[in-house]
Amino acid sequence: MASVDLLARIDELEERFNAREPVVRAFVPEEGRFARLRREAGALLERYSEPGTRPPLFGVLVGVKDIFRVDGFLTRAGSKLPPHLFQGREAESVTALKNAGALVLGKTVTTEFAYFAPGPTRNPHNPEHTPGGSSSGSAAAVSAGFCSLALGTQTIGSITRPAAFCGVVGYKPSYDRISRAGVIPLSPSLDHVGAFTPDVDGARRAASVLCREWVLVNGNSGLPVLGIPEGPYLTSATGEGLAHFSAVCERLAASGYEVRPVKAMPDFEDIRARHNLIVAAEAARVHAEWFPRYGDLYHAKTADLIRRGQPVSDAELSQALAGREKLRQELISLMDGHSLDLWISPSAPGPAPKGLDSTGDPVMNVPWTHSGLPTLNLPSGVNAVGLPLGLQLAGRWYADEALLAWAGDIERVVG
Repeated sequence: MASVDLLARIDELEERFNAREPVVRAFVPEEGRFARLRREAGALLERYSEPGTRPPLFGVLVGVKDIFRVDGFLTRAGSKLPPHLFQGREAESVTALKNAGALVLGKTVTTEFAYFAPGPTRNPHNPEHTPGGSSSGSAAAVSAGFCSLALGTQTIGSITRPAAFCGVVGYKPSYDRISRAGVIPLSPSLDHVGAFTPDVDGARRAASVLCREWVLVNGNSGLPVLGIPEGPYLTSATGEGLAHFSAVCERLAASGYEVRPVKAMPDFEDIRARHNLIVAAEAARVHAEWFPRYGDLYHAKTADLIRRGQPVSDAELSQALAGREKLRQELISLMDGHSLDLWISPSAPGPAPKGLDSTGDPVMNVPWTHSGLPTLNLPSGVNAVGLPLGLQLAGRWYADEALLAWAGDIERVVG
């Protein structure tokens, strides 16, 4: 019966994919995608013919951002550079998912080298609006119902923001909790590997396979105390975004959650500048061999980033990198001092902007990526024209299990 279910799901998906993908454009084109998928599904069913032996992600279809190496696929990183530059051993995260029984539906569209130059992907809720980036295709693929899990990365806001724009759950783990091996880097000190899923339960299942030293948590006792980081960071959201966030906070308070405003990050502009310096400096170093040879093939936005990073000295970079730990400790100290379990904030300044020339502003994600604290986007409603909005949860350092355990209950309140 399970074999019929899996193959029937692939049949249904092919019909949906053929109808919607020409508009959404979440995936890198692949000839014979579904013939390959049926072969791989058949091999999986043969390997695990007894239901009791099946691994935790048996038959789960996965989209993989095209900066991850996947055996049998070219890696192009959304760029025009020769693909042979990017080939190598399969990403450890992809191998982990395969070993857990997942099937790769295909490579998802990424912005060039996971920066800001957009690809062709459109927002499934309204194709005239951006899906966000840089994990554009991964967020859109889950939102469109093509797959229930997709891998992405975040260096500034590339998981949380597209998850919010596309109305799906986006999980960014604590820094380096999920292996970055086999992923084309943008800024190695800031790159996070994470995942998109339709709901928190899916994120917890994925995290249990992907995260190092995952500890099963059945639940937390009591409701978490939620902190609002008041100050220049929060005012970076738009009026619409802040109004929605305020309404979500009221819903949480009405459901019994204690929501505490806490003054935080008065130096937010310095944090943002420091983060941007690291991204530029490390991108210049990552591309030090490729850019002189293939500079004319880079998108102007990526080329500008690399040129801005080239003059940054090792001493300047080292000083900026030290700020990551400083911010992390400041945020944790505030949590300790105010007895907070989680921070909450808008996942993006507002809903997805109209147009495809920009992937939107990642400003609301900067401090959590910079500090490396784990985050989760929860879909929290839609605006007057049906575009999704999201609530961003941030947990304690390497306490991803607690974040995801609490998120299930919060999802039921805000979703």
